[in-house]
Order: sequence, then C-alpha cells, then structure tokens
Amino acid sequence: MNLKKKVFSVSLSSLMAISAISVVSSPVSAVGNGPGAGNGSIQTSILHTYESMVDYLKTQDAKQEAMQLEIIGQTVKGRDIYLTKYISNPDNPTILFLTQQHGNEQLTTEGALEFIKHLGTNKTKGVLENVNILVIPMLNADGAMGDVNFSLDNYLADGDRHLTRYNANEIDLNREHDKPIESMQAEVKALYENVFEKYKIDYMIDLHHQGTLSETEGELVSGSILHPTNSEVKAEVLERSKKLGSVVYHSIENTGWGHIGKYNGGSGQDIGRNGAAVRYGISTLLFEMRGMSDHYIESYALGQKSNGYLIRQTITTLDSTVRAIADGSIENADVSFWDTLPTQTNRSGEESDE
Repeated sequence: MNLKKKVFSVSLSSLMAISAISVVSSPVSAVGNGPGAGNGSIQTSILHTYESMVDYLKTQDAKQEAMQLEIIGQTVKGRDIYLTKYISNPDNPTILFLTQQHGNEQLTTEGALEFIKHLGTNKTKGVLENVNILVIPMLNADGAMGDVNFSLDNYLADGDRHLTRYNANEIDLNREHDKPIESMQAEVKALYENVFEKYKIDYMIDLHHQGTLSETEGELVSGSILHPTNSEVKAEVLERSKKLGSVVYHSIENTGWGHIGKYNGGSGQDIGRNGAAVRYGISTLLFEMRGMSDHYIESYALGQKSNGYLIRQTITTLDSTVRAIADGSIENADVSFWDTLPTQTNRSGEESDE
C-alpha cells in the first residue's frame, strides 16, 4: 500500500473516532448544500483498487470473529466477487448493502469498507445479535478497475486507472434485473444465484452515485433516495421500503450538512430496486450519493475535496439502518415525509442515470 493510501485510510478511520458514527463538525459552506463543490483534480489513486480491497477484507476477516467472507462468483474478467457476512441467527431480519453495480461509483464502497471495520469494534456491541448483515462492496470490479473491452480515453480522472459505469462487456448491470438468471451478465448472475436465491433477505439498500448538479428547492443535494416504484411490488413490501427510507432520510437530514431529495427514477423491473422487490419481496431503497469518481461528462465527476462528506454519508446510512432493524425501531418509522419530499431536478439539463 502506498503512502497516499495509508493517509487516506487514516483519514477515513478518523471519521469513526467519536462514538458510533457520530457527526464531526462540518464547515458552514456545506450546511444545507450537500458536500462542497469539490473543485480540483478528480483522483483515482487514493481509492481502493480491487486488489487492495481484497487485502482489506481478508485482514478484517482474520480479525473479526463474527465476520465471514464468501466468494459468490466471478466477473467477466475473472475477478472474484466478495460477499461479507454477519449472520448470528438465520431467523434474524437480514439486510443487504450493495455497492458498485456501476464501477465509477466508488465512494459508497469506501464507506462500506469502513463500516465493515466498524462492525468489528465494541461500538456495535449487541447489534449483531439481532440483525444479519450482508455487504457486497464491489460488484462490478472490472468497471472499477477500468479493465474493459472498450476505450476509456475520454474519461476525466487522474491517477492509476479510469473507472467506468459499465462492466467489461459495456453492459449496465443495473438494467439486468428482469432477465432470466441464466441470461444475466456474470456479475448480476452471481448476485442472483448465490445471494438472492441463497439468503432470505428482508431489506436491501442499493448504493449509487449520481451527477453533481441535482437539487431541491434551490439547494444541491448530498444524495437522493427512492423506494421501488414498479406496479407489481406488493403493498407490504413497499411500506417496509418506505420505512427503510425514513430511517435513512432522518439520519442524514439530522446531520446538519446532509440534504436529501427524492430521486426521479424509473419503474422498470430491470432496475435493481424494482427487480429485487418484485421477484423476492425484498424491501429496497435506492440511495444516490452526489458526484462520481470518474466519468467522461464533466458535471458528473466530483473532485476529491468532497470525498470525506460522501464517505461519511454512506457510513451514516449503513449504521442507522442496521441499528433501526436490530432494535425494531424501523417498524415505527414515519413514512409521511415521502408525501412532501421534493423530487430533485437537475441543473443544466443533467440526466438522471440510476
């Protein structure tokens, strides 16, 4: 691991230092306007590579008695896809956190890795006895490593590699979820055969990034959320999804620097949050963080200055949902906020791209 990576790891760890994912002080410029503008270079060298992520997971696996590491399949290019598991009782409610269906959306992965380390500390004492946690920290490893069968020459990031939305076959993995399993791309097929078909999952948060210019009420959002919107989703699944969203919304809005909008997403079953809800009755939530780690469109990529806020937002999301499921408080979550949550719009005509 190079010096930059060490410094980055230390800075992430420091986010966790004050209680269980407590909020540290934020600059006034961030309040109510999401993370700062992030002007400056778009760097990939400070992000985990696939190889360093695997090393990180294996280190945590050796340290944490409650943690299990499973390989659920391989990518198009043959990289192992890892699932991190905390299963104390199969009868407990189970939540899946899924990151990097899109390979250029990596800060959610960085937050998920920090959260995995957090689960091995005393700060989560008593939580793991009452909830099962599954984490896929990098579904699209080929896209994350820029190891694809098409050119990335027009991508913007500096550093050791480019990151792209698509898998090695230039397929959007988040448009595969309505297919027969045997017809899916390798990565999604692994997700279905060895996670959805194998485990009884009650909740899922599908973590993504969007562009930098989404706003509500004139303020840039730090992220946006959406429950499943397909007409075939059962009413009770939708209600639990809305409760999941309530937990996330209130945990972020209460930080003082987070600003959450309602995502303007599609209703097709080919999208993960809809497909999993229809096919398996999983209560799902899409969370779109602001800004991407790399892109060929300038307004989509966000400079590294905002990394800390977005990683902290991911950690807060994961921690708050795990605790609410473990103590049962999610059952009493108020879903009425969905009725008034503004749907975000995009400055400069920027497209939504779930």
